[in-house]
Parts: sequence; C-alpha cells; structure tokens
Amino acid sequence: MTAQATPSSGSEVPSSGDLFARAFREQGPKTEVRFDFTITESFKPTLDRPRLMVSQLFKKRLVDQGTSRFWSESRPPKGQAAGIAEAELRQEATFQFGMGEGTVRPISAWVQIPPALADDARGLAEFIDYRLLVRLATAENQALTLGPHGLLNHAGVTQLPYGGSYAQGLMAACNEIEQNGATAHAMIVNPVDYYHQMVGCGSLLGDLERNGTKIVRTRMVGPGCALVGDFAVAARILHTGKSVMRVGTAPAGTFATDGLAVSAEIYEGLAVHLPTHFFHVKPRG
Repeated sequence: MTAQATPSSGSEVPSSGDLFARAFREQGPKTEVRFDFTITESFKPTLDRPRLMVSQLFKKRLVDQGTSRFWSESRPPKGQAAGIAEAELRQEATFQFGMGEGTVRPISAWVQIPPALADDARGLAEFIDYRLLVRLATAENQALTLGPHGLLNHAGVTQLPYGGSYAQGLMAACNEIEQNGATAHAMIVNPVDYYHQMVGCGSLLGDLERNGTKIVRTRMVGPGCALVGDFAVAARILHTGKSVMRVGTAPAGTFATDGLAVSAEIYEGLAVHLPTHFFHVKPRG
C-alpha cells in the first residue's frame, strides 16, 4: 500500500507515524507508505526540546535527477596565486572557478516492531515517530558529516590543527572563515566537547550566540574536533522531496535477533560550492 502525506505542522495533521500505523493496520507485512516530502523535516522529538540537526544548517535545492552539476570555487595550488592583485588582503581573490557534481543517495534507518505494538495503532505511531525517525535523523547526520560523501571527506575542506585550548581552535576557524570574506555561520561539535569544553566555560556559548553562530552537537564529529563553516552559503542539500517507510528485511548485521522490521528512507546529497569556507578543527599531533 502507498499513501501520500504532507509535513505535520499541527496536532490536527497526522504524523508520519500515524500514516504508517494506519497503513500497517490494513496491510501488515506488505506495508509501504510514500511521502511527498523529506520526513526528517517533520522530526517530532525536537519540538519540545530544541536541538539542531546537521540538515538544518543548509539551504536545500529540490532536484529531479540523481546527479547535478553546480558552480564551485577552490584554492589554487601553491605558487599559482603569485601576482594576483590584493591576494594578501582578500584570500578569495585567489580562488579558482570551476564546476562540481553532487549525487543524491538513499539514507535509511531500521527498527524492529515489538510484537505487542502490532495491534496498537497509537503506540505504533509513537514508536515510529520517536524511534524510527530518531534513527533516521542520526543516519542523516552521519551521511552529511562523516559519511563517504559527507563534508569531512570532501577534499577541499581545510584541516586546521590547534595546539592550545579547544576554544582557541574554534576561534581560529571562525577567523579563517572571515578572512575568506565569509561568516562563521555554524559549527558541528561532539557532545563531549559541548558539555565539557563549552557549557559553563566562561562566556564562550554566549559569545557564539551573540555572533549568530549556530551549534549542532553530534557524535559524527570526533571528540576534540569540530567542523566550522559558512554552511548557509557554502553548500546546499540536494534532495528529491520524497521519502518512504516500508516493512521489509533488514540488511545482515542490522539487528542481533530476528523480528518484524520497518525502514525509513530519504534521498539527499551535497552540493559543496565553497569548500574553502569549511574548516575541520582537530588537535595537533
């Protein structure tokens, strides 16, 4: 069975979990529900306890094909910037113009439905909204940050080692971004650094907030590290505006035991126009 849905914007609108539960009541193990939006955009668990996801840092571009070409700029090889007027004043004057490619790929997550929920439509809907979508949001964070096609693995992102404090490393990256003529729009940090190096450590969090710098905390950046950049300008999420939930067989190694499983899948990629505006902060050595 397939069903069309729109993002949930209020209690009167059925959630993704509601729609799945309704379909499951009729179709059971043959259930398939299709959505005309990216279901992580209606991720309910963050409504009453705000926490940014990586995808919320980017602007998005709807695409209707798997691979898209886009404009990009990159740093030139050493020596090629010699002779460019005002290169010392404006680093971006040395950037080379070109084209890049971004490919939309599936991002998926799985859960197993507890047998007692099979006949409990309300409980099943909450389980899908609060557990399957949580796992899907985590998978999306991973794909956009740490995945093989994520920002941390983009060849143009600059590695920025630091030898002082974590805060000094972050500030060095913010400075480098603005020396490129951009803005230190956001940073992705590990929760261990957020709670041990930022929360309660002087005015750091307040200073960043006044600066307009957004913070995403996720395990997809290593402890002691951060990904700092002008996310709103330097890259776009490519997406199809489609999603699907279906009952099926999970890949080997997904679960420790057998059970009725359901997956959620979205389709996204990255167009990195300005890798020059991203810095991977990491301890020196």
